[in-house]
Amino acid sequence: MKTHDFYYDLPQELIAQDPLVDRSGSRLLVLKRSLGEYEHRIFKEIQTFLKAGDCLVLNNTKVIPARLIGEKISSLDKPKSDEDSHGARIELLLLKRKDNDIWETLVKPGKKSKPGTIISFANGLLTGEILDVVEEGNRLVRFSYKGIFEEILDQLGQMPLPPYITHELTDKNRYQTVYAKYDGSAAAPTAGLHFTSELLEEINSLGVDIAYVTLHVGLGTFRPVKVDNVMDHHMHSEYYQILKEEADKINRAKKNGGRIICVGTTSCRTLESSSDMDGYVIAGSGDTSIFIYPGYRFKVMDGLITNFHLPESTLMMLVSAFAGRENILNAYNAAVKERYRFFSFGDAMLII
Repeated sequence: MKTHDFYYDLPQELIAQDPLVDRSGSRLLVLKRSLGEYEHRIFKEIQTFLKAGDCLVLNNTKVIPARLIGEKISSLDKPKSDEDSHGARIELLLLKRKDNDIWETLVKPGKKSKPGTIISFANGLLTGEILDVVEEGNRLVRFSYKGIFEEILDQLGQMPLPPYITHELTDKNRYQTVYAKYDGSAAAPTAGLHFTSELLEEINSLGVDIAYVTLHVGLGTFRPVKVDNVMDHHMHSEYYQILKEEADKINRAKKNGGRIICVGTTSCRTLESSSDMDGYVIAGSGDTSIFIYPGYRFKVMDGLITNFHLPESTLMMLVSAFAGRENILNAYNAAVKERYRFFSFGDAMLII
């Protein structure tokens, strides 16, 4: 299976740069995977395709302002007077909390960021020491500060928008779901951005149960596939948690014949990582590096609400595993023809 098998041609101007004023006003392409048929709707009509007894599963992770810009003030292996050891601009992206003050990070430029490097943010309001290099060149960083880390991060950090979004985000909340609860993500679970509180209440009133799981989204979900053979790609791990009461909701729906509809690929990956062979979800927490591509047999998920993904990405492979590669490519080509908006702030798909 080749990475290029998941390519489609996307005009640059279809990449959404800004969120819509109305979250639920985006377009919705509904793909019926067993028939290979699709139709064009509006997202707020999503409840038309849900029914009593179904369970909608949402990822309630919260994006942190994980992008920090600082300067290199010293390096333990070089004198402070060394030109390369002082004043260089360093950018950090927080990926995963290890201990209270130690984070796995992506650091740019990596060549100036060897173990022992000290980075200052906002003239020393926050400092970070690079401890070690871990997988794929990421760095472990220990932070030092006075006060509460989350408050300092909120003051200094920027929302880590994907590189294909070049416009400045004026309202940080538009890169959060309305149900975001637990801090920890370096990127939003973007399928959930289409929901309003009112829409969720309408769906719940139909007899659709709503369950929440948590998966802190790292860069592994979005990292480009750089190998020709899909099976040679390595996924980074991400932390997830499912509370017992939420697992009970999902399992009850499954037992009673309801459908499990995941909102976003992160919710899907969480459930598929934490279920038994009979498709029942086991409450708990851990790390998952599950990689889903065609040939995978889904144990839990019966339907998926998702955005339109980058060509040749692992997310394209996941939706192709669920709906069939040909169905997905046909639907994507139709979305391009109909001028849908793509990626994080773009339109949505429902695959049932």
